Amino acid sequence: MRLLGYASLPAIPVALYMALVAAPTEAFMGHSQRIMYIHVPAAIASYLSFAIVAAAGALYLWRRRDHLDALAHAAAEVGVLFTTITLLTGSLWGRAAWGWWWTWDPRLTTTLVLWLIYVAYLIMRQAIDDPERRARFSAIFGIVGFLDVPVVHLSVVWWRSIHPPNFAGGGTTLDPAMQQALAVCAAAFLLFNLFLIALRWRVERLERSAARARASGRGAAGD
Repeated sequence: MRLLGYASLPAIPVALYMALVAAPTEAFMGHSQRIMYIHVPAAIASYLSFAIVAAAGALYLWRRRDHLDALAHAAAEVGVLFTTITLLTGSLWGRAAWGWWWTWDPRLTTTLVLWLIYVAYLIMRQAIDDPERRARFSAIFGIVGFLDVPVVHLSVVWWRSIHPPNFAGGGTTLDPAMQQALAVCAAAFLLFNLFLIALRWRVERLERSAARARASGRGAAGD
């Protein structure tokens, strides 16, 4: 976790410099296009977070280890955070590019569905008291919910969309300086994303350890 923190600390200001200074100004949208350097990396970070939720959930179903459920919970919270950033920055960018804050475009709609899935995941965790049952249901929910991630990513390919095509895979062309800035921002966001997950995971494990200690203390006092 410390290594991720030390790596994230210089990465964020470097990414800001690349996005705000080094990258050229887009000819048609002007400075509003620079929202891309937050919007796209936030979306990529959310994909990674939900992949960790699904992977940790699958490992939990196999190994039944509490720390894996704690990791899935931590990654889901961070994933919802970055998906919220994706939706908000996408709305700002859409207002500048299209003239309206929201449209039921396939990419926007599937991203909203992804956000709702994992908000529901977090709500479900709060609604189930039994730890083992909560972990089992959450693991299944997290794995099934991840199926929306490839749908989000490929929505601009599968359906007619006004959203820009995917930057990866040759879907669109960018000025080389913009590509470099976007790559640096994506790397910074991914490092920060992993740092937040590691930090939240540690807090979650400490909270669970404290809860078990309190329960053990009450049980001993009752005896």
